Amino acid sequence: MSECTHDCSQCAEKCADREASRSLLAPANEGSEIGRVIGVISGKGGVGKSLVTSMLAVTMQRRGYRTAILDADITGPSIPRIFGLAGGTVEGSQFGMVPPKTKTGIEVMSVNLLMQQEDAPVVWRGPIIAGTVKQFWTEVFWGKVDFMFVDMPPGTGDVPLTVFQSLPLDGIILVTSPQELVSMIVGKALHMAQMMHIPVLGLVENYSYFVCPDCGHEHPLFGEGRAEALSQKHSLPTLARVPLDPKLAALCDKGIIELMENDYMEAAAKKLESLL
Repeated sequence: MSECTHDCSQCAEKCADREASRSLLAPANEGSEIGRVIGVISGKGGVGKSLVTSMLAVTMQRRGYRTAILDADITGPSIPRIFGLAGGTVEGSQFGMVPPKTKTGIEVMSVNLLMQQEDAPVVWRGPIIAGTVKQFWTEVFWGKVDFMFVDMPPGTGDVPLTVFQSLPLDGIILVTSPQELVSMIVGKALHMAQMMHIPVLGLVENYSYFVCPDCGHEHPLFGEGRAEALSQKHSLPTLARVPLDPKLAALCDKGIIELMENDYMEAAAKKLESLL
């Protein structure tokens, strides 16, 4: 073995230090016992990641699992509003920060829960944002959780990279919409996950269609068959097709998503249960 220069990027030796440095996983809070960790991601904003994350959490909670949401979208946190949670409600304990619970018992940690004003901007640079996400994993007393959903920010930058490297993800769910441009950008997120060796569980297509209140027919406003084409291209299952649903949007605006009366996420729930 040649003399060590302590620069692994320029070294081909498989020494013990090099092997140990490959794992960047951060330890969870000592008082937490977290089962499956699922990332919800897309390559573009505005496609409904937070909505899908919330619906997945509500669906799995209804199926009897202890569920939690780690809101990693630090600069655009919308999870608290969807569940009607107020800022300044995070309490501390000897084990760490205690995440507030929704009305049905879903644990949530988001930067907006640490702030008194909901619309206060988070003007932080990338490393601080990424560090905050990591703290939500290591310094929050989650307790016993069966499924944790990580609502990621759009793109393939600091925060997704931090989540992929620091959290023990069991898989990710890609959220897309029917527009061709969005499908292309989602492909970037998919390829990032593959580069990081993270299993991709499937696709959820949001804004998939609109159901006419008069005739009851489904109308694909942004094109038909895009989810199936994307699934076939990347050999991934389509786990859900979520329509433009005014009732669902109203529930989110009122912070009562847990009252949703649909089965859009049933196939996705079965896929998640197969991981147990």
